[in-house]
Amino acid sequence: MAPADRQGVRLRLHIEPRHGGTYADFLALALAAEDAGFDAFFRSDHLFGVVPDDPSYQPTDCWTTLGALARDTKRVRLGALMGAATYRYPGLLATIVASIDQMSGGRVELGLGTGWYEREHKAFGIPFPPTKERFDRLEEQLAVITGLWRTQPGDGDGFSFDGVHYQIERNPSPPRPVQSPHPPILVGGTGPKRTPAIAARYATEYNTALGGNLREQLDTFSRACEAIGRDPADPRRSSFIPVAVGTTAAETERRAEVIGSEFIRAHSVIGEPGRLVERVGELAELGIDTVYLAVYDIHDLDHVALIGAEVLPHVTAMKVAGP
Repeated sequence: MAPADRQGVRLRLHIEPRHGGTYADFLALALAAEDAGFDAFFRSDHLFGVVPDDPSYQPTDCWTTLGALARDTKRVRLGALMGAATYRYPGLLATIVASIDQMSGGRVELGLGTGWYEREHKAFGIPFPPTKERFDRLEEQLAVITGLWRTQPGDGDGFSFDGVHYQIERNPSPPRPVQSPHPPILVGGTGPKRTPAIAARYATEYNTALGGNLREQLDTFSRACEAIGRDPADPRRSSFIPVAVGTTAAETERRAEVIGSEFIRAHSVIGEPGRLVERVGELAELGIDTVYLAVYDIHDLDHVALIGAEVLPHVTAMKVAGP
């Protein structure tokens, strides 16, 4: 279904906690998102927070958390925005995601990017290749993951792949997700050329980068789809909004203080719920049909409930423009 035919914007919750958190914290927030009516609960794939030298940060593994949430939630879709292709081998990642898809009854989505947090990689002993190699690895990973997911048991010699960075030798028993042909794939990032080109080839949803010229990013992605013969109206388009909304100035500012980074704060919606409704409406006019709202205080469940009550009913009725 083309974006022009989509009625309403999918509103999703994204959590990147300032100081990390325990599984109990993530579960409480995911259940709050589910109760509030959000379409999905996504988390970041980070082992550090926004302040790399913060000793209070509690690192947790993204996909371990999502696997547990798959059993402890009932409705919300679950995923990573964005997973780092540097962290896991593609065959393993394909199996992890397929397993969580089974555990959740077909509610998982795979967000994957090149990875960018060099300090984080060094702190956990994970290699951090140069930019070109990270893009090359991302593209090969997506080829392997989708190839494994599309291969049916008993299909000839199984799936093989001979890449520069990854090789798969005759896998006759690939991982088997519930969703057909496979879980949705999100690709996004700041790359002006390779990111939209890779997304055009593999993504169910293209996620625009925070900052920059949004219309230009969307137009570039549409041209990348046309270049390979894909209908630009086929994939979804999503955006990311850090938020701090409240019913009073004091409540709003308290939530804004948690955001921390001046760059993120500069691109945030800070104010009454109506301001967030207006911003989502502006994105819908550009063709954005999915919006991830980033909250940074993992314990502020009232924030989630407020957005669900005062924002969600308005955006689900919005008309989304075509590409």
